[in-house]
Amino acid sequence: MTLPHLSFITGSSRGLGAALAAQRLHEGHEVIGIARQASPELAALASARGLTLSQWTLDLADPVTAAQHLAGWLVKQDAKAFASATLINNAGVVTTPGPLADTPLVEAAQALRVGLEAAVLLTAAFLHATASWPVPRKVLNISSGLGRRAMAGSAVYCAAKAGMDHYTRAVALEQSALPHGARIVSLAPGVIDTDMQVQLRAASPARFPERERFMQFKSLGQLDSPAVAAGKVLAYLDRPDFGQSPVADVRDA
Repeated sequence: MTLPHLSFITGSSRGLGAALAAQRLHEGHEVIGIARQASPELAALASARGLTLSQWTLDLADPVTAAQHLAGWLVKQDAKAFASATLINNAGVVTTPGPLADTPLVEAAQALRVGLEAAVLLTAAFLHATASWPVPRKVLNISSGLGRRAMAGSAVYCAAKAGMDHYTRAVALEQSALPHGARIVSLAPGVIDTDMQVQLRAASPARFPERERFMQFKSLGQLDSPAVAAGKVLAYLDRPDFGQSPVADVRDA
């Protein structure tokens, strides 16, 4: 009997996360989506084709609860029931574009919890609960070029992605010292046509100096669709050398 691959995907209700989930479902993975809302489109896809999908409606702004839920589910599973286990930390939130000094504190805190704290805690829970599993384990963090290049008007998002990159480096060192450690990568996925891009294009030019740059991405056709971006991300995830560079870009050769 062929064992299924297990894939957890956060932010799975729309955009890149939904596209990642759809493609993994098509490939026969058992997919568990984690988002505040379930995706009717993913549910319809799974139902029509007899695919294995679970959708956990969890708020990643409460990352401790989400990580505990993940850990609790994993410890109940048969470690030999899957061919592999992968966690994709895709969820992210941008604050209203503008200077940090003008960003509402609650908004900034939520963005950091969803974009960084949830990824760290879910990774910790995943690695701990699957430490004895005899199958390949991977963690893929969806990062951004803004974690590596600062941009005025987006300080919180830059901080979350820079933190994601650096905690990935540290965890990669820890796992590489283990006999059967997991492989982990923080991957910049390119520029994608998502709701985040809409928010940046709609920003006030006075508060967000790089608005015109994002306008040009759209007008010049330089944005990947979520489906195209998901294909590139998953191709990188499936590479045999995944994990050799803990911080990477989907365009890396």
